[in-house]
Amino acid sequence: ILAIDNTQDMEEVITLPTDFFSKLYIENASMAGFQPGEQVRLKDLLYGMLLPSGAECCLAFCERIAGSEEAFVRLMNQKAGELGLENTHFCNSTGLHDSEHYSTVKDISALLQYALKNETFRAAFTSSQYSTLPSEQHPKGFTFYSTMFKNLSDTSVIDGEIKGGKTGYTSQAGHCLASFAEIDGVEYILVTADAPGTGNPHIDDAVKLYNRLGESSSVLYGR
Repeated sequence: ILAIDNTQDMEEVITLPTDFFSKLYIENASMAGFQPGEQVRLKDLLYGMLLPSGAECCLAFCERIAGSEEAFVRLMNQKAGELGLENTHFCNSTGLHDSEHYSTVKDISALLQYALKNETFRAAFTSSQYSTLPSEQHPKGFTFYSTMFKNLSDTSVIDGEIKGGKTGYTSQAGHCLASFAEIDGVEYILVTADAPGTGNPHIDDAVKLYNRLGESSSVLYGR
């Protein structure tokens, strides 16, 4: 949301810095697939953050907007304070583990509720896939996919549909998912964290819970 708020033109093209890629490779960070020195549209970077969890996209916005990730993180914590996220503290822009980097499902749900009011964010958050513009490194462009939608064969739930979501995973945090669905004409936000096991337990949990909500709605209104 800070990237959107601090960008006047999402069609602007920038050259990706080369200095932070080696660090991300070493940390085995999730990447969208852009290359050092590649000329990339800012809109492509935004979708690269929200769909395949591209760490290089996060750092590119950090350097462009604040000059460094450290300075950008200060803006993140300032924004968290403005939104009343009392149990949230950011140490980086990528979500990689740090003992002082934390939040709660309540705070994340409040953040998502705020972000969904932004049309640019909502459009990206609800996309299942996105194709980039051609570049020297990718002459035909390339396509990346939402980490939630690619593992969700059916978005329908009882009396509704899962509209969008953002997954996350570290060994310390487990499988996490911030999502929203529309059920019986009402939008609901669901945030789950620390789902254990392999596969997609966070997505499975969301489907089960949204279906329970749909069942309750059906019973309540006699359908």
